[in-house]
Amino acid sequence: MITLYRILMNLAIPFGLIGLFVRGFKNPKYWSRWTERFGFVPKEIFEGGPFDLWIHAVSVGEARAAAPLVNRLLVEKPHSKILVTTTTPTGSDMVKLVLGEKVAHCYFPYDLAWSMRKFINAIQPKMALIMETEIWPNMISVVSESNCQLFYTNVRLSERSYAGYAKFPSIVRPTLAKVDHFAVQGKLDREHLELLGVSAAKITETGSIKFDVNVQPSLRESAEVLRRELGQDRLIWIAGSTREGEEGRVISSYKSLKKSYPSLLLVLVPRHPERFDYIARKLQRRGLDYVRRSEQSADLSSDVDVYLGDTMGELSLMYASSDVAFVGGSLEPLGGQNILEPSALGVPVVFGPHMFNFPDISRWAIKEGAGRMVQNGSELTQVVGELLGNPSLRDEMGSKGLALIEAHRGALDKNFQLIAKLANWY
Repeated sequence: MITLYRILMNLAIPFGLIGLFVRGFKNPKYWSRWTERFGFVPKEIFEGGPFDLWIHAVSVGEARAAAPLVNRLLVEKPHSKILVTTTTPTGSDMVKLVLGEKVAHCYFPYDLAWSMRKFINAIQPKMALIMETEIWPNMISVVSESNCQLFYTNVRLSERSYAGYAKFPSIVRPTLAKVDHFAVQGKLDREHLELLGVSAAKITETGSIKFDVNVQPSLRESAEVLRRELGQDRLIWIAGSTREGEEGRVISSYKSLKKSYPSLLLVLVPRHPERFDYIARKLQRRGLDYVRRSEQSADLSSDVDVYLGDTMGELSLMYASSDVAFVGGSLEPLGGQNILEPSALGVPVVFGPHMFNFPDISRWAIKEGAGRMVQNGSELTQVVGELLGNPSLRDEMGSKGLALIEAHRGALDKNFQLIAKLANWY
């Protein structure tokens, strides 16, 4: 089966190139740095190695989660050479935004045995750290052959992901056996790994690094400035990380709520930058007056209906400036996005029913009263309307969100201790 997998991956190369070409029409950055996708490491990175640590963070969410861990590692080992790879251009942009020159960056190669071997030989990592759950058989085999330690951290394995991997036990079981250790977010993730054949001795339940959020005073200060620019006396509802199929329902809810709250401002932040222009056209077609964040030059007019967040790395700022948050990727069966980001800022959070990528976090938020789940656009209108009309309820939910964050902190320290132990630092 491994041999068949490798043959199929090589046969899929033309389709991968076509995929990059097509994606480039939405985001032209997919048209550059193609050679990195095949293990050709840029000269400046090759010359900067060998690396003490290689971290793979697929896209924006994983890159943001990796940042505090990288910062902690650099405090303890300030001269460490760290390479961070991503799969998407937006992930690449996020690495540059949150880590800057602290780390080197290039794209993660396709899972071809020869491209992975070329990549690993070029960077020569002492340890590989994979964020969450990226199970690539060739990558894992090549890393194992190179005597590089392989550690999976902040692992989440949803029912859907587990069911997919469970269909291929002859590939997944021997592949996972080559991983040195897994740090999982919760009990369900542990159970799924054990069912896939991972030894219990190789699994440690640490919780989610995403709970270890540190809100900088400068963020709150910037949020106060933005709030004044948007309208101190306006109610502000943010819909963050929205995905295709969700904005239409959010806009419909906004139009309904506007009847009861005439000064209501919708802050709309699509998940993917390549959709910014499309959403702008959609707002125009729906007859809404909007201003793009990238084009704002003065205080917002009270006639503006929608503030379109079309910049990178400012979602937390916009959450902090709002009264109520809806977190997208959840009204459609996409698995949800990180609801802890607004909760850490004391903002009440609303999300849809499809939170299978965050099962524990969403369940805890509901149980503790920090978040509300809605099933459809109608319920979204109802729940957001209830929160907009009840400042005391907003404050209560915001406080419970902060308490939830505080109660589950500690994953960052646990992960660091595991890495230190695996690397024999102490």
